[in-house]
Amino acid sequence: METGMAARFAALLPRLLALTVIWLLGAATFTLAAEKKAATPTQTVASQAAKPTLLTVPDVRGKAYVFAKGILQDSGLAWRVQGPVQGYAANSVAYQSPRAGARVVDNGAPTVTLRLSKNSAYGERGLPENEAPYPGTRILSLSEWRAEHEQPQETTSTSPTTTATTTTTSTTTETQPAPEPAETREPDFEVRGAPTEPTDELTLPARARMLARSMDAMSKPTNKLVNYWLYQHAWIVTGARFGWHDGAEALRILIKVDQSLVRRFDFGARSEVVARRALAYVEANTK
Repeated sequence: METGMAARFAALLPRLLALTVIWLLGAATFTLAAEKKAATPTQTVASQAAKPTLLTVPDVRGKAYVFAKGILQDSGLAWRVQGPVQGYAANSVAYQSPRAGARVVDNGAPTVTLRLSKNSAYGERGLPENEAPYPGTRILSLSEWRAEHEQPQETTSTSPTTTATTTTTSTTTETQPAPEPAETREPDFEVRGAPTEPTDELTLPARARMLARSMDAMSKPTNKLVNYWLYQHAWIVTGARFGWHDGAEALRILIKVDQSLVRRFDFGARSEVVARRALAYVEANTK
């Protein structure tokens, strides 16, 4: 009996071995296929930085330096003067770089380079201001920004895809009071060689009131606000000395702003002295 069972087992042994080998091969094939499927790379898209805000460089050629500074600041730009002619208010802009209309990345306050020509009819008084009163940044074009920040897009997907690109242009609206009509801009007195007051800018009193509101709302002096005050202060004092309309009224408002800053933050006393001297000059020359 045992001999017969042994004989049958011996006969079945090759078949069992074959089935085992087949099962092992099948399991190996299934595992390899699973590993290959798990190792298949998924679609990868390199992240790209968001598109930056662009600023348009205005045309300040031929304008008095005192106007050019205001135009550049209102456009979010800084400036510096190069060349032999210094940054006195009545000198005019002969050259600018970048060119007017150029689009540059808003990376803080892109710095426009200016070259000036002398105003021979109006003397160079006081100290020149050859650069913006706040830190400027380097000029950066959109193509340069992309080269520095963006990476090429990579994908391993073999399925056809259609990508729609939408370009959105953001518009920034300046919230400033509208300039007064040109007929209200009669000069208080004539100054030989001084630039004519621009009618597309705020009057001096309106500018002084706008400055007063900004300083009243200031809870603590930051570099940005102090630089804003210094720039507007210089504009008002300079314009009043040029004989622009209602300069005395603007200077009286400015003096109150300076006094408030002295009381609240303990600075502004020297600027108040400058404004008072300008007021005495304007009152002495006003008809």
